[in-house]
Amino acid sequence: VVQIEIQSGDGVFGGGQGTGFIISADGQVVTNAHVVEDATDIKVMLYDGSIKPAELVQQDPTRDLAVLKIEGEDLPAARLGISAEVEVGDEVLAIGNALGLGDTPTVTTGIVSALERELQLSGSRLTRLIQTDAAINPGNSGGPLVNANGEVIGVNTAIAGNAEGIGFAISIDHARPVIETLQTGE
Repeated sequence: VVQIEIQSGDGVFGGGQGTGFIISADGQVVTNAHVVEDATDIKVMLYDGSIKPAELVQQDPTRDLAVLKIEGEDLPAARLGISAEVEVGDEVLAIGNALGLGDTPTVTTGIVSALERELQLSGSRLTRLIQTDAAINPGNSGGPLVNANGEVIGVNTAIAGNAEGIGFAISIDHARPVIETLQTGE
């Protein structure tokens, strides 16, 4: 799990914060498209505190997914699970850069509250979402929703602002083909 900080057109870092997770030993990172939207410069902080520049490989704002690339080899990659096997009541962890509070990710716990949710965000409709009561906060976007086996089953993407304990993650089964397309940069 990595922390992401972007610089936007005003030239100031901290223009946006989010989370990502490494999916390949050579440094491909998955995050939400809205985390890197309007970024002119992207920095990624690894688990050991080192900071690396990141390039945007490709993004799909309609699915709210993006793939970044950082330099590296033998990086620890997250294991992707199968969200079709997820059931309501399963225990999950949400990992991310909640509110940009520190140099290490925040981990929250909860359960899967519902499956197959839909959400209308500005201009795009996200489908096949996993709903969870694990606390998801600004800065968690793009981070993994992980099952009890430590496998990524979702990409944390949104919260219900007028409620408590209602967060949403893009199911990994739904995200996987999009991620594979984005990885090629085409």
